Amino acid sequence: MTERRAIFSGSTFEEQVGYARAVVDGDHVHVSGTTGFDYRTMTISDDIVDQVEQCLRNIEAALAEAGCTFADVVRVRYILPDRDDFEPCLPALRGAFAAAPPAATMIQCGLSDPRMKIEIEVYARRPSGA
Repeated sequence: MTERRAIFSGSTFEEQVGYARAVVDGDHVHVSGTTGFDYRTMTISDDIVDQVEQCLRNIEAALAEAGCTFADVVRVRYILPDRDDFEPCLPALRGAFAAAPPAATMIQCGLSDPRMKIEIEVYARRPSGA
């Protein structure tokens, strides 16, 4: 039987909406759209670069709990309300993903909270033996 396990970050959004930060399904890890909130304090910076860096920390924590790293990510989606905010994010994104580039898409659309400037969703494949 395939292992299915939910990973929670402690975000109040997970409880309010009824979802997990990530789901491990066998060798596949599905990380929910993740924003720049610091889930310990439920605060978010106004700065796009701060937000993307916090997104990446949140995603990295979920991946680690699943036995993965950014090198195991095979697909990433970047969702931004303002496409002009994407360019300032590139150095942080390159730092996370350039060593093992995943397939990627950037989508411009509204997010559920106007303070959110970016949301990132990733899919990873767990290494053998993880």
